[in-house]
Amino acid sequence: MSKIFERNDVLYVCTCGAEHPITKIYFCRHCSKLRCGDCVSHEVDSHYCQNCLEYMPTPEARLKKNKCSNCFDCPSCMHTLSTRATSIQVPNPEDPTKNIPKKVYYLVCGFCRWTSRDVGIPDQTTASGGWQETENPHTKRIAQLMEYYRVLAQRDKLEKEKKKGNQRYAYVHISEKYGISGKVVRRLAGLPSSLNKIEPEVSEQLAIPEATSEVEPLPESYLTEPLNLSKICTLKQRLFQPQFQPSFISELYPQNKFLHIKRSQRCKVCEHNLIKPEYNPSSIRFRIQLAAFYHIPELRIKNISKLYLGKVCRIEMVLINPTPHPSHVNFKPLETQPENLSTVKLPPSELLLAPRDDTAEFDDTNDSQNFKDDPNIVTFRKSNKLGFVFSVIPSAKDVIVSFQMNHEFVNMPVTLPGEKPKPIQIIWLSHIVKINLGTVVGDS
Repeated sequence: MSKIFERNDVLYVCTCGAEHPITKIYFCRHCSKLRCGDCVSHEVDSHYCQNCLEYMPTPEARLKKNKCSNCFDCPSCMHTLSTRATSIQVPNPEDPTKNIPKKVYYLVCGFCRWTSRDVGIPDQTTASGGWQETENPHTKRIAQLMEYYRVLAQRDKLEKEKKKGNQRYAYVHISEKYGISGKVVRRLAGLPSSLNKIEPEVSEQLAIPEATSEVEPLPESYLTEPLNLSKICTLKQRLFQPQFQPSFISELYPQNKFLHIKRSQRCKVCEHNLIKPEYNPSSIRFRIQLAAFYHIPELRIKNISKLYLGKVCRIEMVLINPTPHPSHVNFKPLETQPENLSTVKLPPSELLLAPRDDTAEFDDTNDSQNFKDDPNIVTFRKSNKLGFVFSVIPSAKDVIVSFQMNHEFVNMPVTLPGEKPKPIQIIWLSHIVKINLGTVVGDS
């Protein structure tokens, strides 16, 4: 019973040869091919914070190091921190002898009860935007290294371009004989200045630290004072702040929450969009959604009889049509059958799937009256779902079958306003399906 309606046991073979369930592959309407995650290119559309849902353009996100300036993560348990307001008594600027209440804010974790007051962070007068990010002590050194290697890479690039420029090609005598046209002169004038012989100024050489065998001794407190493990950071807490790597709980500081992205996926062959989300962070809808389970008939396992080695076993499957158009489906064996696959006897006749109708689940009429189905093959029919049976002869302990599924696909062409409507294209698509039916229960 563990195989009933298990989608990961029914795999579709992508055009690249990878096997995935139908929920993890895409369908390109322009190529009429299946595409998996390796057959698409990923593009970042927008950055946003999952806590405050603030949209951030890409240049601003790069400037803020892909972090939200208003939301923080708890350094102790990594949950989101919340801002809590309280009032304190401060001297009245007009009359110092009297105190007046003033509202201040501090950060608190609702899970582990960590607060910003535990590490001595002063309270802020504003609810958001006033928290200062802890400065990395190695920022200056990292900036020097990046600038040094940037200049070094630029110098190496100039040297390679000079070597290319010194090569004398066979067609140079043509330009010397006939001259250079004005169009070519204007094109050469627009070349980058890197082809010139002027080298950039190399930055100052960084001081390389010398290796030494002398190591500073441990402080006496490591040997004399008792160790309190409740004040020591765990490995997860230290790695959560790689720029500081605090050793004690008192050195934990809140971390700005990292931004999330919305990405679009594009077919590598035709470069058309397969997935295109909306830019609004609060919206979960897609402008373009070409997932395979919206266009390709889905196969599910419904019932599996006991599997015996070398005997005919009955398998019942469910075929679902996700499109609003009727579809004809037939099955054929593979041209070359691998040795590790079991023998399968597929339905000889063609199956007709009804279109998808969201209101059909409220209709109690019998859908099989409108179709002439073979009762030896079709077990039930309900709305856009159809049950059918086929037989399998297991040849190994793990029963795996594979076959070719052919079906109709109605491609609706997109027409712009003012254009003549284009005819509907009906094409036949072919996919290889691989099903894992489980293991045999005995040899006889």
